[in-house]
Amino acid sequence: MNRIAVISAILENPGSSQHLFNDVVSAYHDIVRGRMGIPFDEHQMAVISLTLVGPVDRINSLTGKLGSIPGVQVKAAISRKSV
Repeated sequence: MNRIAVISAILENPGSSQHLFNDVVSAYHDIVRGRMGIPFDEHQMAVISLTLVGPVDRINSLTGKLGSIPGVQVKAAISRKSV
């Protein structure tokens, strides 16, 4: 059963965390439907939003791996309805 989800991430120092962040997201390319990133260079931060469609366990796994990257804060919202 697949669900629709969004992950919001704040990278507090993108210069040191963005490469690893991108590697993790690439490993889950099969469930990523969209990505939007907004740099805040003047604050040395970035905001990234991911739209996903996949099984809850894969969504949670991706969220956990992104959240374990130093300097990255994540939150996820997952639909209650299966698609």
